[in-house]
Amino acid sequence: MVKSLNTVTLIFKLPYYTQWGQSLVIAGSEPVLGSWNVKQGLSLSPDHQGNALVWCGQVSVAAGFTSEYSYYVVDDHKNVLRWESGEKKKLVLPEGVRDGDVVEIRDWWQDASEALFLRSAFKNVIFSGNENAKRELQSSSLSKSLDPEDIVVQFIISCPRLAAGSTVVIIGSNPSIGNWRAQDGLKLNYVGDSIWKANCVLRKAEFPESPWRGAGVAVPIFSIRSNEDLGVGEFLDLKLLVDWAVNSGFHLVQILPINDTSVHGMWWDSYPYSSLSVFALHPLYLRVQALSDAIPGDIKDVDYEASLATKLTIAKKIFNLEKDKVLNSASFNKFLSENEEWLKPYAAFCFLRDFFETSDHSQWGRFSHFSKEKLDKLAGEDTLHHDIIRFHYYIQYHLYTQLSEAAAYARKKKVILKGDLPIGVDRNSVDTWVYPTLFRMNTATGAPPDYFDKNGQNWGFPTYNWEEMSKDNYGWWRARLTQLAKYFTAYRIDHILGFFRIWELPEHAATGLVGKFRPSIPLSQEELLGDGIWDFDRLSRPYVRQELLEEKFGSFWTVIAANFLNEYQKQCYEFKEECNTEKKIIAKIKTSPEKSLWLEKEDCIRRGLFDLLQNIVLIRDPEDSTKYYPRFNLEDTSSFRDLDEHSKNVFRRLHYDYYFARQENLWRQNALKTLPVLLDCSDMLACGEDLGLIPACVHPVMQELGLIGLRIQRMPSEPNCEFGIPSQYSYMTVCAPSCHDCSTLRAWWEENEGRRSRFYKSVIGSEDEPPSRCTPEVVHFIVQQHFDAPSMWAIFPLQDLLALKDKYTTRPAVEETINDPTNPKHYWRFRLHVPLESMLEDKDIQATIKELVTSSGRSYPGKKAEAAGGSGKKLTNGKA
Repeated sequence: MVKSLNTVTLIFKLPYYTQWGQSLVIAGSEPVLGSWNVKQGLSLSPDHQGNALVWCGQVSVAAGFTSEYSYYVVDDHKNVLRWESGEKKKLVLPEGVRDGDVVEIRDWWQDASEALFLRSAFKNVIFSGNENAKRELQSSSLSKSLDPEDIVVQFIISCPRLAAGSTVVIIGSNPSIGNWRAQDGLKLNYVGDSIWKANCVLRKAEFPESPWRGAGVAVPIFSIRSNEDLGVGEFLDLKLLVDWAVNSGFHLVQILPINDTSVHGMWWDSYPYSSLSVFALHPLYLRVQALSDAIPGDIKDVDYEASLATKLTIAKKIFNLEKDKVLNSASFNKFLSENEEWLKPYAAFCFLRDFFETSDHSQWGRFSHFSKEKLDKLAGEDTLHHDIIRFHYYIQYHLYTQLSEAAAYARKKKVILKGDLPIGVDRNSVDTWVYPTLFRMNTATGAPPDYFDKNGQNWGFPTYNWEEMSKDNYGWWRARLTQLAKYFTAYRIDHILGFFRIWELPEHAATGLVGKFRPSIPLSQEELLGDGIWDFDRLSRPYVRQELLEEKFGSFWTVIAANFLNEYQKQCYEFKEECNTEKKIIAKIKTSPEKSLWLEKEDCIRRGLFDLLQNIVLIRDPEDSTKYYPRFNLEDTSSFRDLDEHSKNVFRRLHYDYYFARQENLWRQNALKTLPVLLDCSDMLACGEDLGLIPACVHPVMQELGLIGLRIQRMPSEPNCEFGIPSQYSYMTVCAPSCHDCSTLRAWWEENEGRRSRFYKSVIGSEDEPPSRCTPEVVHFIVQQHFDAPSMWAIFPLQDLLALKDKYTTRPAVEETINDPTNPKHYWRFRLHVPLESMLEDKDIQATIKELVTSSGRSYPGKKAEAAGGSGKKLTNGKA
């Protein structure tokens, strides 16, 4: 005789608003919930309860049932549209649940923002050391006889910021939870993984919650100065910076990208966002004194430009002395085996770059096309150059060791080390050599005109072939994030807008103005014809007329026409074949036999010719001649101004539609394909740099995925607003008065008198004349605004913090700028004028900053964890 099973009815209730055509499904680890197959999961039905839309479903299970589960939003065909973030929910029925009982699970949708505190930045750094406590044994049985109207509520609280040994008590207005008296409240038992549980009988519970907020400091590694460095900041200097951060009350240190950028072998390589390899670390940041006890005695301090060559020269001497000892060590061989997949191609690339004296791998003859067989021969032990290959292994091993030491030190001090994930790679890089199909090499990446540059930006990186990347579930990206997570517990996603759509330019472009978004829905020839637009050659070719030449070049116009243009009909011109792109124009101006005619006028002529080349209304798709894109700010062109009124009105409408309307759903879908892969392949805390021309879909998607945005006061995301208001920022943001891509707070204050006066009046609230200098008092006011903001993080460039004290403002403010985005060949060379050792001795400024942290209510290293409030909402299980 088969023994009958006790069955229990589970009722799930979840308040959640959906759009038309969407519904909710529960999928879980057990067959009754689909065994994680969403299409076979439990479908829920909507029920309007007052102002709430509650999704309900029920299923019968055996007593003692346990399962992990999650909620999914699906379409009519059960295709997944969204899913919960963070760790899976876990349902464990208490002992004593009897046959026929009903268990109601009053659930909540777990937003990505609620799972942030389980990321490594918090779990392994700020709230670390919490898992050593003994788990408390508890009985899950229901021993009390229940009235039919009673409800057993199981409180489950996830609170990573509490130490495991902490006592967690719930209090509320009900006598069962203490009548607001802590001593009489319901004590929860710790069950591991930052979770506390307890059962009690009551009708309703309240869960107070206060959001966690922290602060940090941002500075590039190369800008750090210490008594030990050789002309540039080094990874081991981060330990001193962490000490300063802790003393100042900071939980986070943010740096710029640290990958090897040695593409050109000159100062152009100072640009940290153009990587030679997305996996290799930059030898510039190596501390050669730490390589060995037998250091050559001829080391002298060097300037920035010579630092890399000097360090490699010294490192090579040490390598020749100690290579066998290091390369035969167990730790080195472990490093080599774990990193061989990227390390061997990187070392081979560096060898070939130096051998051919160029990193342009298209110039490498039979090595232009990468293959595993060629790599094995290049890196073979029997080659004459094997020591050169091994030297690159050696350097990367020591860089790994030194950065790992600094990262471990930061974690020990409860300081998050935040890295940076660049949006692109250099077109002459290891990655484009090894994985050429992942990149669109005939294109370039940039940004449309925005706050940073009214002419747009051209970064030169090839755009990504997302279709090809998706074939192995974005393996290249997953490998990048895995590598980054070895050192960092948080990271900044550079130009996160690029994961929605990227500004794509032809490879022959030198500026960033005449581009199009990829992906995007173009204007079709049929669509344009339907609007009465037909003269496609006139609209998509540079519109060059004699009167325009005379206006732009004066009497010199005839020289320009003779050298760069052909007259194809009376007073109408087109560019000659040898100068019909921006890069061709640059080359001709520099190399033409007639260049003596325009000596000292080169810049003016180049700008004028670029203006003519960009004088178009439509951009023809190079891959489909029946598709077009409206040129950005087309109303600024004389090509537009000479159109009839009907055509002008059509193009005004189409321009707005293309840039601000028709793409939103496409861009949202694109981001939801790629960004979740990045977020799911590591447990680092992710922040997105969402500055610039922001599509409407960006902030909702970031909120949905739990991505923290960036707010810079001088670049408000609100329309018709000159200055942001920090007190109105949302919680899921990082706020800052400036960043590396703009002038510092001091320089910004001093560079524009009119703007300074408007800020002084509207933000500081004073009718007085503002000081021309950005005094420490002004800095204190602005910095305090940001500390007091609701943003989860307030992260300050170190230059802005040092401006709190007159002692550190003797240097001209303009010299503290890290990057000028309007200059593609900017030299990234800013260095602090004071060493970290001196900063650590200055107790006054550290105390000033820490007072700002503590008075704002932000967390700081050493602060006792706040009681009660968990980081996420609480799961309540009810039984009747």
